[in-house]
Amino acid sequence: MPDYCVFILRFLLFAAVHSLFAATRVKGAVGRLCHGEPRGYRLFYNLLSLALFGWVMAAFGSSPVLYFAPGAWSLVMYLAQLVCGMILVDCVRRTGAGDFLGIRQLRRTPDGPHQLVTGGYYALVRHPLYLFSIAFLLLNPVMTAQWLLLTGLSALYFVIGALIEERRLLEEFGDQYRQYRQAVPFIIPRWKTIRPEDGRH
Repeated sequence: MPDYCVFILRFLLFAAVHSLFAATRVKGAVGRLCHGEPRGYRLFYNLLSLALFGWVMAAFGSSPVLYFAPGAWSLVMYLAQLVCGMILVDCVRRTGAGDFLGIRQLRRTPDGPHQLVTGGYYALVRHPLYLFSIAFLLLNPVMTAQWLLLTGLSALYFVIGALIEERRLLEEFGDQYRQYRQAVPFIIPRWKTIRPEDGRH
């Protein structure tokens, strides 16, 4: 089987497992079996996702280079990737790095309820993590066949994941999220920047 077919199949399996373990019903079922969601669930989920992603990226023995940015353009694109990386770190910080990594859940006494984050880059689009992750992938100055497939499949998966996440956020925050959704675009920013009131998620 060609490398690109193996890569696509592995990515689809990764996406299926990643989405399955993130589903509210699955977490609820695990919680019922364990008499409460295990404190290490999120951390296990992240480690499993990381291992599966490494398995996906190992699909290509050697991937042909489709193009590379010449001279100074390469440096510009690497710098732009660095900026995207810094923005992603800021987005994770705003929503709670401990929550994102699964560290906070290891505590015996959890923090209070989540609050909706609407400030910073979340005032630009509702899903800045996905937007700047796609930008990071697109800005790679050395584009291989593997990286191009990763970029396309990831962009599609991010959009689908964002739509699923919207349903969960509507259930959790109700009218507050409906108002936020009306004021702030989905994943493509508008020229006019809207700044809703800052908050926590």
